[in-house]
Amino acid sequence: MAYKDEKLEQELAKLHNIVDGVKATVIVSIDGLLVAAYPADDDESNEHVNPTASPQVAAMAATLIGLAEKTLGRLAQGSMERLLIEGEDGTMVVYPAGRRAAVAVLVERSAHMGHVLFATKKTATEVQVILGN
Repeated sequence: MAYKDEKLEQELAKLHNIVDGVKATVIVSIDGLLVAAYPADDDESNEHVNPTASPQVAAMAATLIGLAEKTLGRLAQGSMERLLIEGEDGTMVVYPAGRRAAVAVLVERSAHMGHVLFATKKTATEVQVILGN
């Protein structure tokens, strides 16, 4: 039986394997703590560095989620379904994974966004089940 952290990392790895253009993924708590990351920064054999696997990025993602939720509430637009931030070189997509966590995915500009959004939403649902929230 795998521990929760192993199951979470497996879900993130699965996302990387099925979606072209995914550079890095993290699971963050709503409090701003890093729960899991893929690729893991502590893996010396890994040639890719996960720019999102830092406490600062987890805290910033949690802040953005909080601001998005407050904005949607203030505008009477319901609960946040996803947060999408597009930059010149790529996009960050964040999906809630229950009430206490979220999945953030950093993707290349050339990635097929429909596939990214569908797969990330599915991963967020699986993460919610694993975390039990």
